[in-house]
Amino acid sequence: MQFEGDEAKRAENIVKHQIDFADIPQMFDGSMLSELDQRTDYGEERWVGIGFLRNTVAVVVWTERKHNIIRIISARRANKYERERFQQYLSD
Repeated sequence: MQFEGDEAKRAENIVKHQIDFADIPQMFDGSMLSELDQRTDYGEERWVGIGFLRNTVAVVVWTERKHNIIRIISARRANKYERERFQQYLSD
């Protein structure tokens, strides 16, 4: 699996959320609660995952491209509700 992301969006994400897209691949190595994002039509399938990133629980949004490429769209720390959902997922 390969990862890619827009460099300008990556820099913006670091400033806004203090999370670097370069760190996101480690989330895919562990337990992650993943769901298809069906809130709106994005013109592509977007996935939302909740999982561990360093010493916190984070949320990552991505789309899958051809040739097993994951394109990172955004990443941030999980809110209380998302952390609780992830804890429940780990307990099941």
